[in-house]
Amino acid sequence: MIVQDIMTTPVVTVELDDSIAVANEIFAQTHFHHLLVVEDHKLLGVVSDRDVLKALSPNIGTGSEKQQDIATLNKRIHQIMTRQPICLKPTDRVKRVVEIFDENKISCIPIVDDNWAPLGIVTWRDIIKAIRSKYKT
Repeated sequence: MIVQDIMTTPVVTVELDDSIAVANEIFAQTHFHHLLVVEDHKLLGVVSDRDVLKALSPNIGTGSEKQQDIATLNKRIHQIMTRQPICLKPTDRVKRVVEIFDENKISCIPIVDDNWAPLGIVTWRDIIKAIRSKYKT
């Protein structure tokens, strides 16, 4: 089985200078946990919902909220993203995905073309779905 068979498409992207508020809104409206960071259609990084949660003040939306808490929404994606993520091509074997997840503390692998344009994304959930479909009775 190859990566193309299990990857999630289309991908949702943000840009380097988008605010954390933009990413937070996307996460709130979708069931995604990762956004790919691009510039000129080239992958530069990944930002997760956990990255956003860590960057935001816990006082946002509470009675304790202050101006400095609100200011955390104005941080930029490039300040919190993971740079130079491990990537694969659509024709790579799914076995390689499993090896990468086992060897690294990551939760997604962007799938890119030869020009580093994002084509899809693979998470451990995609692996579970593939196993489940293979062993359906």
